[in-house]
Amino acid sequence: MWRSHIHAFAAMGGVAREIAYDNLATAVAEHDGRLVRFHPRFLGFAREYGFVPHACNPASGWEKGKVERAIGYLRQNFWPLREFLDLHDVNRQARQWLAEVANRRLHRETRERPLERFKPEALRPLPIIPYDYRDSTEALVHKDLRLRFDGNRYCVPHRYVARRLTIKADSSAVTIYDRVEEIVSYARSWRRGQTFGAERFERLLAEERPAARRSQAQQRLLDSLDGLCSRSLVEAYLRDMIDSGRSLGRQIPELLELMRQYGPEDVAGAIEKAAAARAFGADYIANILRQQRSPRRPQPPMRLRDPLLNALATDPISLLEYDAFILESAKERNDTSGTETAAVESESDEPPDRGDDR
Repeated sequence: MWRSHIHAFAAMGGVAREIAYDNLATAVAEHDGRLVRFHPRFLGFAREYGFVPHACNPASGWEKGKVERAIGYLRQNFWPLREFLDLHDVNRQARQWLAEVANRRLHRETRERPLERFKPEALRPLPIIPYDYRDSTEALVHKDLRLRFDGNRYCVPHRYVARRLTIKADSSAVTIYDRVEEIVSYARSWRRGQTFGAERFERLLAEERPAARRSQAQQRLLDSLDGLCSRSLVEAYLRDMIDSGRSLGRQIPELLELMRQYGPEDVAGAIEKAAAARAFGADYIANILRQQRSPRRPQPPMRLRDPLLNALATDPISLLEYDAFILESAKERNDTSGTETAAVESESDEPPDRGDDR
């Protein structure tokens, strides 16, 4: 109810000095003869906005003036055959209909246009700082990061799990607070069964889990190799190392020790070679580094006693003929075995000779 009043005051540009109520349950608590008891919160709202509430007597419809007729006019002229997407869309259409049709028509009783009859100077000014009269409630944050409000589920950061948070909502937004601190705000949804913010906060939770956090040793390794080789290449190499079944908890210290022994530049080059060869592990890196540090000296060619034999030059040998020979032999064996099998099957299928029985 508070938001409806505030929206009406904003649309008119001011607050009426007196407002009549037909015993609205959220405004009027009870009647005792001519005495009326209003709800305390409603009286506080009226005092803050500076208007005087007036409760109509029960069964005295004439005290409300032309209110009922205006509602009938709205039902008959605005709603029929009206289509809209959501609350914002129907409000937009209603404002357009008021500006172009309802407030420009010639009223049958007053013979004036509502737009011309309206006197904004008779209204009290709006408060400089609007009061916070949003719908407010508290809700518990469950283990799945969700809390429930108005038939929907809204997600918050995981640090608020098992805590009760304050939810404040108006027609356009749902805002979640930890006491006075705003946590997150969502667009108001009038549908039911929706979940908002799950992807965002579940991703943040996954990034902060111990298994997903980058250890200090891993960060030190990446910082030491930064500029010597691509950081993305090193990160991809570490991920592939995990996929191959290696434990980073053991591999990272070994890589750091290799870096101490051989230097960051040599380790960076070894990682590039190991990544190209799809060899994942600190032992492969160590093997590459040892080969680089102690390369094998090329062995001199063997020298024979006869100089003529040393001067012989042979043509390069191609193994393609051997491959063709082996493939042809295998094909012949397969063909022979198939023929023999067919022959055996044909002999077994042949009916017995009846001449032997005679």
